Amino acid sequence: MTSTLRKLAPGLIAAFAAVAVSLLVHSVVPMLPAMTIAVVLGIAAVNLPGTSQLCQGPWRAGLNFAGKHMMRVGIVFLGLKLSLGDIMDLGWLSVGLVVAVVLLSFAGTYALGKLFRLDGDMPLLIATGFSICGASAIGAMAAVRGTKHEDTVLPVALVTLCGTLAIGVLPLLMGPLGLTPLQFGQWVGAGVHDVGQVVAAAQTAGPVALAAAVVIKLTRVVMLAPMVGVAGGLERRRHTRTLAREQAEHLASGQPASTVAGPAPKFPPVVPLFVVGFLLMATLRTTGWLPETAIEAGALAQDIALGAALFGLGSSVRIRELLATGMRATAMALCAWVLIAALAFAAVHLMAG
Repeated sequence: MTSTLRKLAPGLIAAFAAVAVSLLVHSVVPMLPAMTIAVVLGIAAVNLPGTSQLCQGPWRAGLNFAGKHMMRVGIVFLGLKLSLGDIMDLGWLSVGLVVAVVLLSFAGTYALGKLFRLDGDMPLLIATGFSICGASAIGAMAAVRGTKHEDTVLPVALVTLCGTLAIGVLPLLMGPLGLTPLQFGQWVGAGVHDVGQVVAAAQTAGPVALAAAVVIKLTRVVMLAPMVGVAGGLERRRHTRTLAREQAEHLASGQPASTVAGPAPKFPPVVPLFVVGFLLMATLRTTGWLPETAIEAGALAQDIALGAALFGLGSSVRIRELLATGMRATAMALCAWVLIAALAFAAVHLMAG
């Protein structure tokens, strides 16, 4: 135990130090989301001379730990931002439209991933992150799919890139598109990926836009649990079918039954424990029992945990390798970003109608 802590400590200290810097910069420049800064710091750390050797050497174990486990802690505390009462105040039409945007965004982005011939789980992870809640959703989906840690790096980088572009681009389109502050907030909430990116973009149009954006965005976040649950169920079913096929092949080849049994298979969870924690936190927030100080403390804990995770993931993004292997994925992500913005824009006009 002590040796494990010693191995993890350097990387974890670096990750938490990066979070402190990210929160400080965000407090000075609110337009820059702390989570985006954390990813950028991680990418910078692994690509700059000096810190690059640290990221590949003594920091690596702790950074990998942060990228996987601190992400799950952050998802649990994300539940404290959800008040189901606020979501239901939107009305059934608005809630239904937001759910439709999530489902169509997921399906469209997944189809684009296949069209661009992205490998492995990348289409699924990008679709999940873009349609629900950014890096948090990618981490949750990766857990039920059993995706390798290194395979989540590029999807997280892409969702950060497109969300950051949204902060700069969407406010410029408010006037040309003729959107009121309320409509602009709804558009941002329905079309931007991460909660922090939504806040950064929507606050440029005032408090009405910000309030609408946050409620719409958190309605999308609620979809995290059912989407991950469905994916977990499908993955378990796939494992079961694979096992049955292998057993049938063993028996057909005339091998004895003892060779078929083998060790008990380890199935992925239908709903991971940290997603259950997310739902419990959301339920607790909805009851109204928690004092405001507890909610604020939970928000800070989420920022720290998720920031450390994103720094860890960012520290795996080698720019040279990304340019060599990720250009097709980047083009696909930009297409998906435009698709989701268009779907969200259509939903806003249907809400107004």
